[in-house]
Amino acid sequence: MTSLLEGAKKLVTRSSDIGARVDGLERAAEAARGRVDDAVVDDARAVAARASSRLRLSADHTVVALGGATGSGKSSTFNALSGLELAAVGVRRPTTSWATAVVWGKQGAEELLEWLGIPARHQVTRDSMLSKADEDAEMRGVVLLDLPDHDSTEVSHHLEVERLVQLADMMVWVLDPQKYADAAIHDRFLKPLAGHQDVMLVVLNHIDTVPEDRRAGMVDDVRRLLEADGLAGVPVLPVSARQGWGIQELRGMIAKRVAEKKVTRSRLEADVRSAAQRLEAATGTGKVPTLSKERIAALDDAFADAAGVPTVVKAVADSTRMRANRATGWPVTSWFSRLKPDPLKRLHLDLGSAGKELTGTARTSVPQATGVQRARVDTEVRALADQVGEGMAPSWAASVRAASVSRLPDLGDRLDRAVAATDLGATKIPAWAGLVRVLQYVLIIAAIVGAGWLALLALGSYARLPEPPTPEVGAFPLPTLLLLGGIGLGLLLALVCRWLVALTARSRARAADKRLRGAISEVSAEMVVAPIEAELASYATARDGLSTALR
Repeated sequence: MTSLLEGAKKLVTRSSDIGARVDGLERAAEAARGRVDDAVVDDARAVAARASSRLRLSADHTVVALGGATGSGKSSTFNALSGLELAAVGVRRPTTSWATAVVWGKQGAEELLEWLGIPARHQVTRDSMLSKADEDAEMRGVVLLDLPDHDSTEVSHHLEVERLVQLADMMVWVLDPQKYADAAIHDRFLKPLAGHQDVMLVVLNHIDTVPEDRRAGMVDDVRRLLEADGLAGVPVLPVSARQGWGIQELRGMIAKRVAEKKVTRSRLEADVRSAAQRLEAATGTGKVPTLSKERIAALDDAFADAAGVPTVVKAVADSTRMRANRATGWPVTSWFSRLKPDPLKRLHLDLGSAGKELTGTARTSVPQATGVQRARVDTEVRALADQVGEGMAPSWAASVRAASVSRLPDLGDRLDRAVAATDLGATKIPAWAGLVRVLQYVLIIAAIVGAGWLALLALGSYARLPEPPTPEVGAFPLPTLLLLGGIGLGLLLALVCRWLVALTARSRARAADKRLRGAISEVSAEMVVAPIEAELASYATARDGLSTALR
């Protein structure tokens, strides 16, 4: 980026932003790679590369290329402008595929000529020739190219013309009065250069062969065709290279544009703008969308349902209820609950360290997602992608959809691992349940003591032994009170605790649900949201780059 800006400052003025625009086009093309037509991206990258290269080359020289068909008088116009007989004309036109270059002021132009690919044997330095000083001064800084005929039967000629038309700072098209409407030049060269009117001239040569009363109408007809090509405003100069008519005017127009030091910048700006417009048409002009929180929440719900979160939450509530009831229930009957299977253990969610070593931490026995659940996931993913893709070009919207489902084949395993790794908070009984358990055992011990005491008293009475004094509490003997109180209070405490157990089970179920949905949300973000956000980031980069390139 820095070298581009430095090149732009050398090329034009400090206020120019051409370097930033080239960089914007390059960033947009890079972001669009794989998301829009490769041909459009390749074209934008090629334009950015050419512009970058040109910015680093001589800012004191302007490349002016003459193009035309066989017989248009292009070479004779070239000779007339250069003041030298350098290009063969007519049937003596050589079959070489190389262009010829005349340079006014070659110092500093060596790198530029090398970049243009003009061999040294096809280069002529005009200021080394005997010439008028004012002519040389007027054209100083011009690199004038005579291109091969674009309609030549030689394929190499076509390739050379197409290459140099892309590299030239300014194009001068020489047309023949007999073939100025030829579709070959309009469709192949002029229409693709629509928007480049500031760096183009059109010469209607051989005007001396046209009756004088038809000349103005013919020039107007050429302008009409250019306007249809998207080149309204391009100057059309009637000349006769053979007679010398209009050559000085053409030379002066070229010299004036070169002296203004705006041609190269205008050509680069036109190239960047044209490529950016094509890329923008393929990318779309919609604003960068944001992900809807409501849609993400709906997606998370669908994932949670498919992962069996409701099933696991119910198992947490049931397991908490079972374990807490076992701890707080009447010890005489609570051991029966051990015969029931633990809901969490059945799902392989609380097997202890030994169990995890046996089954692995990534697998549970949560039921597989049903067809309805999978369909809901697909629907929510599609809805999220479609909402994001609104306003985008079809190809980019398709890229968003592809990204949204790119990781779904691994969804089942990823959800299962998330559930297995979540701390459900059901492994320990509540602290108050531990206290109740101690109290229950105290009560059962009291009942046992009371029962034993009564048994000893009954045995002594049966054996006619002297009856020891029995303490009383109120109207009740202490042994009877211990037995009945221990049993009664134990049962009552168990009933009260069932209410507390239900509250604890609901609380832990809500906490487990929150943790599980948080873990599932992370999976949703990783598997669907992150790939979509990556596409949005690329789209934002492309839109920002295009905005810079087109400003």
